[in-house]
Formats: sequence, C-alpha cells, structure tokens
Amino acid sequence: MNIVHPIAPEEQHWPGAGSSRVPFWAYTREDLYKRELERFFYSGHWCYVGLEVEIPSAGDFKRTVIGERSVIMTRDAEGEIHVVENVCAHRGMRFCRERNGNRKDLLCPYHQWSYDLKGNLQGVPFRRGVKQNGRVNGGMPAEFKPQDHGLTKLKVARRGGVVFASFDHDVEPFEDFLGPTILSYFDRVFDGRKLELLGYRRQRIPGNWKLMQENIKDPYHPGLLHTWFSTFGLWRADNQSEMKMDARLRHAAMISTRGQGGKVAEVVGGVDSFKDQMKVNDPRLLDIVHEPWWGKPTAVMTTLFPSVIIQQQVNNLSTRHIQPNGHGSFDFVWTHFGFAEDDPEMKQRRLIQANLFGPAGFVSADDGEVIEWSQEGFEQNEGGRTVVEMGGYDTADSDHMVTETLIRGMYAYWRKVMGE
Repeated sequence: MNIVHPIAPEEQHWPGAGSSRVPFWAYTREDLYKRELERFFYSGHWCYVGLEVEIPSAGDFKRTVIGERSVIMTRDAEGEIHVVENVCAHRGMRFCRERNGNRKDLLCPYHQWSYDLKGNLQGVPFRRGVKQNGRVNGGMPAEFKPQDHGLTKLKVARRGGVVFASFDHDVEPFEDFLGPTILSYFDRVFDGRKLELLGYRRQRIPGNWKLMQENIKDPYHPGLLHTWFSTFGLWRADNQSEMKMDARLRHAAMISTRGQGGKVAEVVGGVDSFKDQMKVNDPRLLDIVHEPWWGKPTAVMTTLFPSVIIQQQVNNLSTRHIQPNGHGSFDFVWTHFGFAEDDPEMKQRRLIQANLFGPAGFVSADDGEVIEWSQEGFEQNEGGRTVVEMGGYDTADSDHMVTETLIRGMYAYWRKVMGE
C-alpha cells in the first residue's frame, strides 16, 4: 500500500513496512498532537456531541467538547438542536460552566452579552451608551451589527437520536462519512426507538487519545488481558467473530458471538487469563437475555474515528466519548442508555451489566491501566516502535479475532491525512 508520509522529509522517518510499525513519537510529539486536533477534530470529520435524550425539552443544554474546544448542544423553542462554541464573541471567555441545565438564553457573566439558543447575539449592555448630564457616553459604534457577532455555530447531523457536529461546514454528509458498512452497525443500535438515559461515568486516562481508538479496534487482546472475558466466554479468540472497516479504513466494527466459556482447546502457547476456579458471587452479571435486534452477534464494538465508540456488549449499551487534553492524556466519558420501551427488568439488567465496564468495571479497568503503562513506555523511549503485525500486513476485513488489521487500517488513514 502506498501511503503519503505523515511528516516533512527532514523529520524522523516512520519505521517498518506499510502501517504495521508505529513509532513511539506518534504518541509523544506535541506538534503532531496539535496537527491531529486541526485535521481530525476541527476539520473534515464529524465528531460526537451527545444523545438527543440528554436535552429532551426546549431550553435544555449540554456542555461538552470536540477535541479541546468546548461546545454547547442546545434545544430551542421549536425543538431544533444546535451546537455552538462555548466562547463569547466579545472577549473570548468560555462562559458556560455548568455541564447541563435549562436556559432561555446563553449569558456571558463577564459583560452580560446574551445569545439565543441558536447562538445569535441578542443583547449587549450599554450598546447605545449611557445618558449622563445631558449627553450620551460610550456605546458601540454606529456600524456595529449584532448579526456579525454571534457565537461560532457548528454544522449539525442527527441520526437515530444521536447528535454529531463539525466546525467544518464543508464536511461531507454524515452518512457518507460513515459509509454503508459502518452505517449499518450504527443503525443496528440507533434504529429510531426512543432512547432512555441511564447515567454517566467519567475518567481521565493518562495516555494518548489514539490508544483508546486502538484498544477498541484490537480483538487480539480481550481474551488475553481480560480474565472476565476469557473465563465467562463473553469475548474470546475462539468466539465466532468478524472485523469490518469503512472504505477509508478509519471506522471499524468488531463483531462477536458469545461462546460457552471453558478452556480454549486450540491456542498455541496457552492463555493464562482463564481462571477455571473463578465464580460469580452475583449471578445477575451473567443474566444475559438475547434481544431480537441483535441478530446473531452478542457484542458489537463500533469505533467512529476520531471521537466516539458505540458499545453493545450483551445487554449493556453506551457511547464512549474521547476528549483529548494534551498528547498524553484524554478524558473518557461513558453515557449509558437503554430504550424507553424497556421493561423494568431489562433496565435493571442493563445497569447491572454496566458494572463490567466504566473506570472501575471488571473488564474496562484493565484497559485504562494498560493504556497508561503504554504511554509511560513511549515517553521513556521515543525512539522505539510498536509492532502491529498480528494477522499479517494487510488492511482487509477479517473473519477472526487473531489480527490487528483494524489498527493497521487506522494508521494507514492517519498517515494519509497527516501527510496531506
């Protein structure tokens, strides 16, 4: 595969063949990180903002981020959803401090410039000056036009109750951005049924943001790192599985059908994460009920590059929002949800199974730790490189888990965009 080199010729070369070797400096260089923000988060891409159910009523808002830029998702009186940048047009203050709430307008406390929920400037104190001793003092110039000084408005895409936005108003349509293959897995979860918000988890992970995209594009590790997955058969190398990508290799879906547990009979070298003496004190964690919309797979992990992971792990559903804050750190926000049509038993089942995931989950706590330790290794020796060659060198879809093809695909795309 011919891929454009990501950095200037005089800079350090990307080692190895194709996209199967990733230099440690791809995770540690601040200049590359700033370039990633501009090329992946602020232009050319749709980024996750939230679920419509998070702002169900007129006047509701949610503060979140795209890359490192704070944005606000609002619902106006007509029910339309808008996304605006959380930066006052007057003096640049990041004015909204609450995570969510309900307002008739957006007010900057510094000088009380006010905006409607679409981001239009509607009030400037003392715009016409102050009358004193028979004359008018101050005020904005006569040519000042409020319509020229609204908040930065983002382009918005809504599908199936999920909201995406882009600072780039020339970005391709959302459906084209995902492509037909990944769009089908998106629609599998967000099929038009009304969603119900179940709660949030938040964590800060001291690692490069790309490592979480890698982690959820990596079917090689779950049955090795995660004792729970290996022992109880939720995600293992011997499960029936598929790995699929969009045509540009940036998005991916890992699809798995749960096995019965027990030892893996045909694994060269053995698997020491399997614990045959491990028992579950609370059997509700394995109270798994097949839902018709799943089809055959019991778990699908969909990574939408660069900002979000859509998780369906048996009955647990969540979005996982990646929020970079430096080359070696990112915030990770889990939004757990179900469907409004769920009966009380299914709602409780989704919440119980959520204990497998999140910052302290029986599974996901492992991922946070290995990402932190990986970043420590990169920082220690920037001259090193990772080897992403399990399953070969190609970037093709796969019908098994013993592969790193999805990661190779992501870095093929990364190099192309970073080299433009």
